[in-house]
Amino acid sequence: MRVPDRALHVRAVRASGPGGQNVNKVATKVDLRVDLDAIEGLSDAARTRLAALCRHRLDADGRLMVSSQTERNQARNLADALDRVRSLVAAALREPRSRKASRPTAAARARRLESKKRRGALKRERARDQD
Repeated sequence: MRVPDRALHVRAVRASGPGGQNVNKVATKVDLRVDLDAIEGLSDAARTRLAALCRHRLDADGRLMVSSQTERNQARNLADALDRVRSLVAAALREPRSRKASRPTAAARARRLESKKRRGALKRERARDQD
């Protein structure tokens, strides 16, 4: 699996927040856009999972938008954004385990009913006190 350079669109902008003159002068925040269709070696199922994981981060063109402004250095912010993309792709590569239907054990059912009986008895007792 590989993300080619042509799939990445990097833009550096000024970061928000405190930082004094450095914030006003230097464009350290990185806005990274990744074309999901250009990622190589991704199966159709993994591509679908990736699109579902990133659905709230997609722009109008269907590109994944990731921004980073945690560091004071543009190169470190770019590395941070790329790490976020890597973790999203890695999460999409993992197939979710299928859920197997199960039933509560007899003991668990008995415990549940016993706790409901205790709670009901407590409420009945309170009602008698007020009358």
